[in-house]
Amino acid sequence: LFLLFTLGYVWAAPQQGPSTEPIPILKYENEVNFDGTYKWAYETGNGISAQESGFVKNFGQGEPNEIQTAQGQYSYTAPDGQVIQLVYTADENGFVPQGSHIPTPPPIPPAIQKALDYLATLPSTPESPRG
Repeated sequence: LFLLFTLGYVWAAPQQGPSTEPIPILKYENEVNFDGTYKWAYETGNGISAQESGFVKNFGQGEPNEIQTAQGQYSYTAPDGQVIQLVYTADENGFVPQGSHIPTPPPIPPAIQKALDYLATLPSTPESPRG
């Protein structure tokens, strides 16, 4: 009985993992204005940094015409040691990232491109109703 009690006590004790050193915040800025403009930025002690600014296009023209826009960047070091830097915009065209680490699609094979070019020259035909 004593052995069961001891084992239960040991297993129920809080488990402690390895402790890590807290990472300091070296820089932190945050500004939000009434006209829809804003900017924020931060930098950490382990090399992570980010910043963004934004504004409302067509401010004061009503909700359907107003568009929140943003532009920013962030960077960090990947586990393999590569520094990752990404610059982006976000607006009526969506989120548009740019960075050397972002994969690009392979080129379209010439035969497929030729077929696509040919199809683009054909007149459009309306679909007949299916019934």
